[in-house]
Amino acid sequence: MLLILLAYLGGVLTIVSPCILPVLPFVFSRASQPFVRSGLPLLAGMALTFAAVATLAAVGGGWVVAANQYGRWAALVLVAVFGLALVWPGLADRMARPLVAAGDRLSQTAQGDGQPRVGASLLLGVATGLLWAPCAGPVLGLILTGAALQGASVGTSLLLLAYAAGAATSMAAALLLGGRVFAALKRSLGVGEWVRRGLGAAMLAGVAAIALGLDTGVLARLSTASTGGIEQALVNRLGGEPQGGAMAMSGGPSMMMQGGGAMMAAAGAEGAGPSMMAAGNAAAGRLPDQGEVPSLDGAVQWLNSPALTTAGLRGKVVLVDFWTYSCINCLRAMPYVKAWAEKYKDQGLVVVGVHAPEFAFERDAANVAKAVRDLGITYPVAIDNNYAIWRAFQNRYWPAHYLIDAQGRMRYHHFGEGNYAESERAIQQLLREAGSTAPAQDSLAQVAAQGVHQPADLGTVRSHETYLGYERAEHFASAEPAVRDRAATYTAPARPALNAWGLAGQWTVGAERATLAAGSGRIVYRFQARDLHLVLGPGTGGKPVRFKVTVDGQAPGESRGIDVAADGIGTVTDQRLYQLVRQGGEVRERTFSIEFLDAPVDAYAFTFG
Repeated sequence: MLLILLAYLGGVLTIVSPCILPVLPFVFSRASQPFVRSGLPLLAGMALTFAAVATLAAVGGGWVVAANQYGRWAALVLVAVFGLALVWPGLADRMARPLVAAGDRLSQTAQGDGQPRVGASLLLGVATGLLWAPCAGPVLGLILTGAALQGASVGTSLLLLAYAAGAATSMAAALLLGGRVFAALKRSLGVGEWVRRGLGAAMLAGVAAIALGLDTGVLARLSTASTGGIEQALVNRLGGEPQGGAMAMSGGPSMMMQGGGAMMAAAGAEGAGPSMMAAGNAAAGRLPDQGEVPSLDGAVQWLNSPALTTAGLRGKVVLVDFWTYSCINCLRAMPYVKAWAEKYKDQGLVVVGVHAPEFAFERDAANVAKAVRDLGITYPVAIDNNYAIWRAFQNRYWPAHYLIDAQGRMRYHHFGEGNYAESERAIQQLLREAGSTAPAQDSLAQVAAQGVHQPADLGTVRSHETYLGYERAEHFASAEPAVRDRAATYTAPARPALNAWGLAGQWTVGAERATLAAGSGRIVYRFQARDLHLVLGPGTGGKPVRFKVTVDGQAPGESRGIDVAADGIGTVTDQRLYQLVRQGGEVRERTFSIEFLDAPVDAYAFTFG
């Protein structure tokens, strides 16, 4: 119930978000009509259509997105006809084609000649629902990503409907107030006609803004200063503990969390912040029983082992590690998981890696197999492309560690990086309960992580994960607004603010990545952290792509990452995370630039440490 309330309140806040501006004229075009027969059907059609399309887009794949694009253009035409009929009432009388005739009927309703038609208002609401692209704040981000990972469900649809209902509620209040103002103006001689024409002009301006992508470009960038902070406060207040339930609402600073996919890279090797989720304190006595172990069925493939089952693992202590190979937090936890697997394998510990992908390329079994080899992972790994094991465990985080005792009972879990000593003591305790001669608690695995696996430098990090695909992008600072799913030319910002980024050259910005379409191109980012990583991959065809990195306009030198030479030269050969900067001296704000000398190349997300 709290989640539905949170979604509803997030929707209510859209009235103060810049992304609502292009569709407000469509709503206020009904201000002169009775609310129950005109405004209410419009808002109901808008809410239901948005909820339906958003649900399908989250779980249905690319065909839904493509179909919705055609629907948006059809809706733009319909609304444009409606706007023209408001500006020039006589125009509708001279239009004869079917679509224009629909606009004629709508215009007659808008002019108040007789009783408003509920069906016409509902049709306009459906069109508005197809066109509305709300700014994806924390609440909507949690809902949509939860839908993508957890699959279609009544709960997902209810959350999206609650969000749309919240938006409709705030717009209904504005519409009722606008109706009173319109009625007052209409009583003035000749003013009502001009108000209708003004609304028609505003509708045409909204159509132009949506057609040019301003609703998801410029206005989406402005939205970061509007409702995001309020929504995050609601998430923190109402979301509760991010354990169990239908959807996690917040996460520790050292993990990627499902709801919004935010990769948060700010936890130490041994420390645990207040949101670090660890259940069961190995140092405080017997670990609690957290229930029967969920099933390990549903993996599309197993690596390093035949398929394992919970029944077949009975009698063993099992560590289940959820990870994905381009996740920096998973990579930093990996040396400890490998060390435990090696140290305790002869005492009855079985480590099972569950690879649950975040990006599309991580669904490629060949890519996962290569990553397993490159990382030196020898324990069994389940490729969980359908999130079957993820859902069985009701997991929400990368990395996540679950400990299962020899009787098949869950006894301990920890989400995110850190707390390695406590996790290892929990392993030792369960091994001793199973009859193993596990070492004393002060005998812990010694791990000296290097390169990308080295723990983050918490004291210097002021930059956090940034996605380049439009579904989760923020702080985009190129002069031109981002254009969805087609090639466009961009200019990099000359003096970006901290955590702002931009593109230069001809790029196609897709849902989860930006692709250099032709020639050479750059990405610029103003950051502060010791380490800068970028998830990259060669484009279609897999041809290696050369690049050159600069920091504050100079070759990185001693501040180079492991995937870059001192002169800044490197090559994108695989789809993976690349460490491009590791500052050796003073860590302060710097401007990072990477120039790709070949095309195509895909860029997914920045992470820091």
